[in-house]
Amino acid sequence: MATLDRVPTRESAKKTSLDDKFADDSEKHQVHLAEVDIAEATGAAFDDPNLDKDHLGNLEDDSPYPEVRAAVSNTDDPDMPSNTLRAWVLGIIWAIIVPGLNQFFFFRYPSVFITGLVAQLLSFPMGRAWAAIMPRVRIGSVEVNPGPFTVKEHVLVVVMASVGAGSAYATDIVAVQRVFYNQQWNFGYQWMIVMSTQLIGFSIGGVARRFLVDPPSMIWPASLVNTALFNTLHQTQYAGIGDRGGISRERFFLYAFLGSCVWYFFPGYIFQALGYFSWVCWIAPDNVPVNQMFGYFHGMGMSLITFDWSQIAYIGSPLATPWWAEMNVGAGFLFFFWFLTPILHYTNTWYAEYMPISSRTSYDNTGGKYNVSRILNDDATLNMAAYKAYSPLFLSTTFALSYGLSFASITSTLVHAFLYFRKQIWLQARRSLHEQPDIHARLMSRYPQVPEWWYVTIFLTMFAFGLASILAWPSQFPWYAFIVSLIISFFYVIPIGMIQAITNQQVGLNVITELIIGYWMPGRPIAMMMFKTWGYITMAQALTFTSDFKLGHYMKVPPRAMFFAQVVCTIIAGTVQLGVQAWMFTNIEGMCEDDQKNGFICPSTQVFGTASIIWGVIGPGLQFSHGQIYYGLVFFFLAGALAPVITYYLTKLFPNSPVLRYLNWPVLFSGTGYIPPASAVNYVPWTIVGFIFQYVIRRRHFAWWAKYNYVLSAALDAGVAVSVIIIFFCLQFPKNNEIGIDTIQVWWGNSVFLNTADYLGTRMRTLAEGETFGPATW
Repeated sequence: MATLDRVPTRESAKKTSLDDKFADDSEKHQVHLAEVDIAEATGAAFDDPNLDKDHLGNLEDDSPYPEVRAAVSNTDDPDMPSNTLRAWVLGIIWAIIVPGLNQFFFFRYPSVFITGLVAQLLSFPMGRAWAAIMPRVRIGSVEVNPGPFTVKEHVLVVVMASVGAGSAYATDIVAVQRVFYNQQWNFGYQWMIVMSTQLIGFSIGGVARRFLVDPPSMIWPASLVNTALFNTLHQTQYAGIGDRGGISRERFFLYAFLGSCVWYFFPGYIFQALGYFSWVCWIAPDNVPVNQMFGYFHGMGMSLITFDWSQIAYIGSPLATPWWAEMNVGAGFLFFFWFLTPILHYTNTWYAEYMPISSRTSYDNTGGKYNVSRILNDDATLNMAAYKAYSPLFLSTTFALSYGLSFASITSTLVHAFLYFRKQIWLQARRSLHEQPDIHARLMSRYPQVPEWWYVTIFLTMFAFGLASILAWPSQFPWYAFIVSLIISFFYVIPIGMIQAITNQQVGLNVITELIIGYWMPGRPIAMMMFKTWGYITMAQALTFTSDFKLGHYMKVPPRAMFFAQVVCTIIAGTVQLGVQAWMFTNIEGMCEDDQKNGFICPSTQVFGTASIIWGVIGPGLQFSHGQIYYGLVFFFLAGALAPVITYYLTKLFPNSPVLRYLNWPVLFSGTGYIPPASAVNYVPWTIVGFIFQYVIRRRHFAWWAKYNYVLSAALDAGVAVSVIIIFFCLQFPKNNEIGIDTIQVWWGNSVFLNTADYLGTRMRTLAEGETFGPATW
């Protein structure tokens, strides 16, 4: 018997459509509530590319970010000792040793840099030994030995050791004044300028903390490597590690650390070609185009491979940077250096074929190194007649392009921050710490915060030091220029800090500050160095301060203890560095001369001094103004401003586009900012390794990644750091690097990459004796 399909009536059809609509609305409402919950948990008033909705975890009791859960404990013991006599004694010892040694070797080539990881590893057994040996007595109300060495004490020690580990930027001003301009102003001037440039940025930390530390979306990826190592050394157990089986993180770290330390002896000393594995160039060592495309020294690095972790992690660990940020950096490198650079170079734009395709050197119109002494008067001012008679200044293609990218990064950062972060900035300006949705912020809210007047005191004191140092000596640096440099730096702290906290990439202000002062006050090299230092380092120091505060935030170290540790040890480190530098210039014969017998040729000082002449004496007006060789690069300012606007409105049209969601123009423009002195060997393998670990392994083997990824990064970094020190002090520093000079230093594995057109920087076009290139007049 046939059945008839009933045709729905108008009423039943209307009811059905209402039911469907109600179901759709209910589903949309649930989705909306979920999105609201996620946004509330992250504290992000923007589309956060770090948020992985497939691995959110417990939004109430832990971080919504798996990176943070994998490295940071979601519990705290407020009674755990942290601000102890033991921590301060060990911290001050390391705050003297590490900056002092680094300053000593800063002026030497080859050099070695002792990182905070070394202090992190070595201070651990020192703290344990203190706990085992020192008596359990009190000096007044202070306990000499409060018991087991705690992870919070360890954090405080490492912060003290690393906050001033690198050479203070202003020490180069002092050195350049002495070497280039024969100015030896007294120790009072030197100390005030170093303290002011190092500490005045800390004063903005109180404001920046609200925007860059408290919100859970500001994850600071580099800090996660340190937290993972701290928790591994102290065998801290927490939920974010997961329940994956296998060996413990402590044993994994030990194996990886020993493997890294032993392996680095091969690319670092025994078989250095493994580090510069430009195998294509070895096949055709004299073919210039091949060497320019596949070489690692002066080429584009299309050989792809290196077996040296120090080369891979030169611009930061690829195991710590989010994969989407690495892809932005990789895309920027691919377009600007593998696509645009060959086009510019082989069309002889900027007379590029008369120079290596990639070099950190500046050239004259004979192809030789630019001799700045030929264009200076006796008082270090520009001799225009000599400049006209000598040569304009030329740069390699990658060097010139790096200036353009720096210009673009400056404008794109401001526009990007306005378009994407303005709501976030407004939200955080009104939110206190205990109102943060993050478990870590809630745990930290029990500790007394740093009073605002502490930051004001730091600012006023260091501002006074700065004024005294520029007005009491003939610096040619007016007080109003000093204020402008601080305004620039403070203005950029939050937008650049937000980008760094999310992407692990910092936009530099060094080029833009050089450009501004060079146009504003040409012919004043000392003023140029000072403007650049206060304009750039103030921002960098503010972000160092907030980065360390985020580390303390993750490890639940009381903020006031962190503040004092950073400020006191920055003062100690800067004073030690100035003392070491003064002793070296007084007692080392031939200091900073090219033929100094012990290698103290001061390479950084030479570069810094040359930059002071190029930007402060010659000035950007003779390089970037209309009619000059590199005028076209100024249009990168416009490109940087327009690119985020275009992407922002395209995202409105195509909200589900993954490319538009992850595209970040400030990172794309600034990610290659280490070029020069970095080269392709530091970018191509970095991108490949980052893609493997942060994308492939993270997605396919998440449990392994959560348990071991950050521990592996710390182990590889620490192994290389220790191995570098052993090689330097045992095999290179003794006998002034003459050990094995006729044997291991010259065998094929340590020389094959030196006998190539890439290493020699061979050019596409050569000049006959007496010939020049470039414009006829300049």
